Amino acid sequence: MSDVDPNTVRSWLNQLQDRVCTALAEADGGPEFQEDTWERAEGGGGRSRVLTQGTVFEQAGVNFSHVYGEELPATASARRPELAGRSFQAMGVSLVVHPENPHVPTSHANVRFFVAEKPGAAPVWWFGGGFDLTPFYPVAADVHHWHATARAACAPFGTDLYPRFKRWCDEYFHLPHRGEARGVGGLFFDDFDEGGFDHAFGFTHAVGEAFLDAYLPIVARRRGTPWTEAERRFQLYRRGRYVEFNLLFDRGTQFGIQSGGRTESILMSMPPLARWEYGFTPEPGSREAELTDYWLQPRDWLEELRETA
Repeated sequence: MSDVDPNTVRSWLNQLQDRVCTALAEADGGPEFQEDTWERAEGGGGRSRVLTQGTVFEQAGVNFSHVYGEELPATASARRPELAGRSFQAMGVSLVVHPENPHVPTSHANVRFFVAEKPGAAPVWWFGGGFDLTPFYPVAADVHHWHATARAACAPFGTDLYPRFKRWCDEYFHLPHRGEARGVGGLFFDDFDEGGFDHAFGFTHAVGEAFLDAYLPIVARRRGTPWTEAERRFQLYRRGRYVEFNLLFDRGTQFGIQSGGRTESILMSMPPLARWEYGFTPEPGSREAELTDYWLQPRDWLEELRETA
């Protein structure tokens, strides 16, 4: 097994944050990202960047964090009880983009690295991450492109990875109390150490670098689509589902809170506006009804939409 190298991972994560922020700012063409650096009393800190009230993006946040401490937070040790009592390092980049136009999908991505150590024992480490797409008015060609890009990122590291992590994404980004998916999926993986450090890092690197290739062409195609106030209200209603997932189920949110991270940075994923409406039911046969009836069901998108490519 190759040597574990947190410093190389950290350097790449900083570069990735820079590239994503530069590309999103260029795509938006409006205000620049605001940057805040923060420190964690128990060890570590981060660099948060947020763009607000842009010409395309109502809010986009891209966070880097590197925290460490003498004891694992409960969210980590609960899943890996054998690691209780070890010191840890956790680092990653997490981003969420909330466009204003209801026809431009919301998107999320993150890549992260975790190491747990104790004297006299080999470090236990793993990578995690992925990206997923949350459209409100989906277009078949966009969904196909998204998943084709995800599959291409996985392919050099094993043909089994895309179907495995696509399925895991469908299962993870699911609201059990609603019985529906958050969006049309993508990739999700965790506890990944297959093939040794170099292989696992190479795969995570490929996924992180693929996000812009997956997302920006969709933004370019949809940013000029006219929208109505009714479509905007539906977008805000569906954003409520995003809030529900992030507050109730998201592991990253839970880890950040339990590890004493910066609250403003942790909750950067929340949309700037959202709404809830009691008993809302879309009109049968409408595009709003089609979202839950068709698009928010797990499907083999590359097979089902292959003619849209």
